[in-house]
Amino acid sequence: MPFASLGLSAPILKGVRAAGYSEPTPVQKRCIPLILEGGDLVAAAQTGSGKTAAFVLPILDRLLAGGRPGAVRALVLVPTRELAAQVETNARDYARFTRLRVGVVYGGVGIAPQERMLREEGVDFLVATPGRLLDLHGRQSVSLDEVEILVLDEADRMVDMGFAPDLRRILKLLPEDRQTLMFSATMPPELNRVAGEALVDPRRVDLAPPSRPAAGITQAVYPVPRHLKTDLLDELLFRNSAGGVIVFTRTKHGADRLARQLDRRGHSVAALHGDRSQSQRERALHDLRRGRVHILVATDIASRGIDVDDITHVINYDVPHTPEDYVHRIGRTGRIGATGDAFTLMSPEERKDVDAIERFLGRSIPRVELADFDYRRPAEPRAPRGHEEPRGRPRGRDGGHGGRAPGGAPRAAAAVAPAAPSHGRRPRPAGSDRRSRKRM
Repeated sequence: MPFASLGLSAPILKGVRAAGYSEPTPVQKRCIPLILEGGDLVAAAQTGSGKTAAFVLPILDRLLAGGRPGAVRALVLVPTRELAAQVETNARDYARFTRLRVGVVYGGVGIAPQERMLREEGVDFLVATPGRLLDLHGRQSVSLDEVEILVLDEADRMVDMGFAPDLRRILKLLPEDRQTLMFSATMPPELNRVAGEALVDPRRVDLAPPSRPAAGITQAVYPVPRHLKTDLLDELLFRNSAGGVIVFTRTKHGADRLARQLDRRGHSVAALHGDRSQSQRERALHDLRRGRVHILVATDIASRGIDVDDITHVINYDVPHTPEDYVHRIGRTGRIGATGDAFTLMSPEERKDVDAIERFLGRSIPRVELADFDYRRPAEPRAPRGHEEPRGRPRGRDGGHGGRAPGGAPRAAAAVAPAAPSHGRRPRPAGSDRRSRKRM
């Protein structure tokens, strides 16, 4: 079924073709016709299924039908700055052959440029985080009186992050005669209450519950003592490094610490978490997309909205707090029909968390031991306070200052099998070549 059969207008179809797409995904096939009809909608679709285009395309099509130019007629609310930037970029791409104006507003950056955009240039399609939108409305920089379509994207995450009161305030500012679309992986009680206030007789689309990661993702659990996690991660990165890698930690401090450790071992790495400034977050994603950085160490909240092609591996350095977070994490790879690998490093203390994930998935995840890795090595004595290892001197796996290549072996088709080619040992260069050799 081509996009042309879904009822989209010629300028939108031209934008879709220019973006490189020809066939709609299942969620797009189901949602686009329903949204074009004008009714409310609740949709559950897994990460990487093409859900952003599922609402952006029909909304742009409906905006072309008329309305006052430059007035905010479509409003998309999202939980994080990264997701806001992603949705805005996609909308601009699809609207390039129209005169519709697309804009984005979020916190962490100066508010004055956003006020000028809204007041002087005007926006038809606005993507926003709830807090910054309310700030702008309070400064009378944006009017919501002409909003025809509201989208709550990743609505469960917005509620989890405490945005329910802000969502209710925004709902009171919008016209009652509007179309409301909600995209959410789960429906916690608080979100059900918000949905009851926001939607009227919604149609429901449930293509992929969150307990079903994309079929193209190969999952594996690596049992390992906690004190050897960084060494095992180092080996996995060395042996499985054909594309981009996202490594997840539970805390912001842990993300920074792990990024420093990987940098000292010769990897090109950046950290992404809530304490980073907006410019730092945007730079990290930009460098990952351009290949200047190959490893992103991230926390769960900061990872929302990461939309980077060629993420071949997701590695859970820390097992996530909830099974739902596990599915969201590994959904950063294997997107829209692609394949990818998801590795979880499990210490004995995290066994119960992995058991909970497997119950949620309704299946066991294969356990894998890395060939030639010394799992019996004891923990090293902690250095006295004030005697940190010197920065810039990569530390070898045996505790010495041996070298290793920042690159890795080509990605194997079945990277989780202990005897797979991707787990074979390669000779390592001398320490003097660590920083000069490029990652493969």
